[in-house]
Amino acid sequence: MQDLSARYPVWLCDIWGVVHNGVAHFPKAVEALRRHRGNGGLVVLLTNAPRSAAKVAGHLAHLGVTNEHYDLIVTSGDVTHELMKPYDGHRIYYLGPERDLGVLDDLKIVKSSPDEAEVILCVGLVHDDTETPQDYAELLARMARRRLPMICANPDKVVRRGNKLIYCAGALAELYASMGGEVTMAGKPYRPIYELARARVEERRGTTPDTHILAIGDGPETDIKGAADYGLDVVLITAGGISEEGADPAELEAEIRKIVPGARIIRTLPDLNWA
Repeated sequence: MQDLSARYPVWLCDIWGVVHNGVAHFPKAVEALRRHRGNGGLVVLLTNAPRSAAKVAGHLAHLGVTNEHYDLIVTSGDVTHELMKPYDGHRIYYLGPERDLGVLDDLKIVKSSPDEAEVILCVGLVHDDTETPQDYAELLARMARRRLPMICANPDKVVRRGNKLIYCAGALAELYASMGGEVTMAGKPYRPIYELARARVEERRGTTPDTHILAIGDGPETDIKGAADYGLDVVLITAGGISEEGADPAELEAEIRKIVPGARIIRTLPDLNWA
């Protein structure tokens, strides 16, 4: 990544699978981020985590990733908060673990039953270590029959926690959409999170052309597609994220280019490494 630092002063870097695996940080990755900042670069951690930037920062600190390694954090939770503002004072069905309720901070929203709610806020599976989306099929079908709109706080379908793949809110949203449900996505690969990131960057650095921004990530349907749709070059990371362990990087890149025809992959690396 060293030779890309001057060419792309602003890095929009995914977190889970690139900087850490949910259990521990990747030493080479955090060193690369630190070196980029020392080289005059700006590091924005761009994540589909369905919680505020402040809460993500707290979790990162627990994993050994500190403000020495990044300048800004922009989360799907931040975007979700904006999308939920029109429902302030309304009844919602909250689908997800209690730990992510902070996404509704400062909003006077009433948690309600599936039969009384006006909207679904989906942040994930309640017990993501043991459940699958099919455990929610009956509940989702019930709400789809009521034509409840869903706001999905995390478009990721799966992430790797340690050595285990776990389902995320995006998998529930996909199932709901297949039932005819209306879904609005808050995070990558959709534009709102990139627009928020750009606004935060330009508050720091002023007008910043696309050619000075580099996306970094491991998710084909989130990081790679989001960068392509927003017009950004991207570095694909293969070893720490959702890819199968031992996958050949060249073969993986070729496969992703089939999935995302407009992929703007400029480099494929096993890990985020300065040199």
